[in-house]
Amino acid sequence: MILYKGKLYETADQAKLLGQLEKDINDTRVNKRLDISKVIAAVDVIGQKLKSGVYNDKIAALGMEGIEEQIQTIAAMAARESLEYRLDVELGELKEPFLNGQAVKGDQSGELEAVDTYVYPLGTLFHIAAGNREGLPVYSVLEGLLTGNINILKLPQADQGLSIEILQTLLETEPSLAEFIYVFDTPSTDLDAMCAMAQMSDGIVVWGGDEAVAAVRRFAPAGVRLIEWGHKLSFAYISGLNEIEEETLDRELQALAEHIVSTRQILCSSCQVIYLDQQDPKAIQEFCRRFLPYLEQATLNFPAKSLGMRAELAMRRYCEILHKIIVEEEVSERQVFAGRNCSLTACEDMELELSEMFGNCLVKPLPADKMMEVLRRNKGYLQTTGLLCPEERRRELTKRLAACGVVRITSPGKMSDTFLGEAHDGDYPLRRYVRVINAN
Repeated sequence: MILYKGKLYETADQAKLLGQLEKDINDTRVNKRLDISKVIAAVDVIGQKLKSGVYNDKIAALGMEGIEEQIQTIAAMAARESLEYRLDVELGELKEPFLNGQAVKGDQSGELEAVDTYVYPLGTLFHIAAGNREGLPVYSVLEGLLTGNINILKLPQADQGLSIEILQTLLETEPSLAEFIYVFDTPSTDLDAMCAMAQMSDGIVVWGGDEAVAAVRRFAPAGVRLIEWGHKLSFAYISGLNEIEEETLDRELQALAEHIVSTRQILCSSCQVIYLDQQDPKAIQEFCRRFLPYLEQATLNFPAKSLGMRAELAMRRYCEILHKIIVEEEVSERQVFAGRNCSLTACEDMELELSEMFGNCLVKPLPADKMMEVLRRNKGYLQTTGLLCPEERRRELTKRLAACGVVRITSPGKMSDTFLGEAHDGDYPLRRYVRVINAN
């Protein structure tokens, strides 16, 4: 389905609608300005309805795992106070001219002439969203709306109609947003349509891995701002394991295990590798034996609900066993500690890499003095570190991780938690969706 100026159309109407899209966008940009206060009010209403359970039946019918927690998070982020706070944090002093259309007058100094400064929307944003998290396409569009932009959204294949349903509800709440939202269910293989949308845009917002970003770079027109939110790698780092109070250690290891299992390790903030501030292979193996029961318990607390998920987990475990038989572990410097519906792999190398996910985590050595040379090999991919260490070392290790390029450092169980005013991959998105105009 296609959502075009508030109305639904069949996918077969795509060519006709794309043919008139640029004219409609230009008319809107010349004659209308998006009222950000109406955007905030409409999103706040959606958040209140989500919180009160108005859409519970519709959401339950989608059959998505862990959706209850996501609903609570989305409802909190959609609250008026949260949105206004975010504008304050991300745009700061630029917020007032942006929201009110007023100029910030520069002071005259000597022969320098005062110049008016305005903040405008970038213009038209083309959102190419990934399908690894429910609600992400809508989230991207809402960021575009918060900065006054017209938004073209290409739905991911796995969307299942959720994004259009949410955006329709938004337009029912505030019809004036209709000319600022265009949604197409265009497949990624339809390059002609993708190029047409890109040509109409001032910025392309792409969510996805290296291949998706590289593909967009190939067809992105020169002069169009490319805003990449690519896949990232996150890990836990544990230092001074034997110096941490037993009660604290038990609580933190349980939280880390629940994070690994509950996120299925499919998020950019999910733990892929557990690093120990150690060099001894025996210490790595001993940690695996110690941590595996926590991981097994977490699989009981957060079981895979869908048949497809359980089948994929079973297939992964079967492939691990088959691989071990074929290579006889002779070419591998890795030892697998298999548990019920989960596993830990003790490795001798230090490289940060993607795990097999779904409750299967890598455990590796990484002495603090080797942190820079190892982690900098993944510059541009580093995101979250779940840091577990004695309190007196936390400040020093936080600084060291930040120097290596990590952009978010938290406790292991909170690696995928969201909080008010947080940056995304070390950047404030709203700043990338506006432009500054000087006039005198």
